[in-house]
Amino acid sequence: MLPATKSHRFSLADVVPSSFLSLDGKPNVLSLPRVDKAVVLLVDGLGASALRAREGHARTLAPLLAAADTIGARFPTTTAAALATLTTGETPGIHGLVGYTVLDAANDRVVNQLSGWDGRLDPASWQRAPTLFETAKDAGLPSFAIGAERYRTSGFTKAVLRGAEYRSGITIADRLDEARRVLDDIDRGLVYVYVPELDQAAHSAGWQSPLWTAALEELDLAVRSFSAELRRGEGMLLTSDHGVLDVPDSSHILFDTDPGLVDGIRHVAGEPRALQLHFEPDAGESHRATVLERWRLAEGGRSWIVSRAEAVDSGWFGPVVDPVVLPRIGDLLIAARKGIAYYDSRSPSQHGRSMIGQHGSWSPDETNIPLLRFGAYATN
Repeated sequence: MLPATKSHRFSLADVVPSSFLSLDGKPNVLSLPRVDKAVVLLVDGLGASALRAREGHARTLAPLLAAADTIGARFPTTTAAALATLTTGETPGIHGLVGYTVLDAANDRVVNQLSGWDGRLDPASWQRAPTLFETAKDAGLPSFAIGAERYRTSGFTKAVLRGAEYRSGITIADRLDEARRVLDDIDRGLVYVYVPELDQAAHSAGWQSPLWTAALEELDLAVRSFSAELRRGEGMLLTSDHGVLDVPDSSHILFDTDPGLVDGIRHVAGEPRALQLHFEPDAGESHRATVLERWRLAEGGRSWIVSRAEAVDSGWFGPVVDPVVLPRIGDLLIAARKGIAYYDSRSPSQHGRSMIGQHGSWSPDETNIPLLRFGAYATN
């Protein structure tokens, strides 16, 4: 049985559109009241289950997390796809960022959607949907994106944050201080703040580590201070792009050690918990079906294994997948159900195997994310 693609009443795609609508007092799916200034605080990698498990270290955030305050992250549960969904309000089948690494068919290569932008990959056309910041700018409504300085000129920033004025801050508190300055300088508008520290701690040490807990405490303190200073007519939503689970070395699956699983596979894309495999162009339908069946026999007990057509028909990438986006999706998709991660030991780079915290697939730890309301939004 395939995972339910609509397991929550609201999803990440609803957050920024509803925030912008609330600035005009218009009806929105999140039922946000009218505000003059909106803040969206995106905490990378803060899953609802991890927040609950560490509630004693998050005395500001955890008490706000009731069942109604959990929304769904879209598949794949990875930052590149999720942030594009957040800032466009569209699903990956429309905006085109369908994974952490994806096939650039025109150049016969796999590219990293966060850091692999170059002269052959134009952010303005590869990410295919107008951002909500661009739409707001056209309507005369200012918007701001606040993150680390190193992200200011990245290709990914140009893909998903275009239309917003970029500001920076070193620490979480610095970024929220900058958000306060922006709010004081404008009469109306939206401020987006990005916090990568928890995701970084999870990847390097695991979400169950003291390092991750310390980052959560830093976040909680900064949010407590910032939210206490929200003025009348200012609302803030705190959410995430995905959750996380820890995967030990003993749960790494070296899938290439079974030659039948890589027979005729030209490119390996996606990420360890959500592989996207692309066949050689001349692979016939019979061969593709044979390899798919091999995967199901070998790994079907601990992963969802589907063809591209099955994934698209089941809505994994949204209700619509544009024909231009279709070739970017793997011919085969292997989405982990258990606490495992898949690696290709033939790859010249194995640095990814040092990651402990992982995400990308359909488990509740990955798909359940918080939506917490502060200031004017908390009164609704």
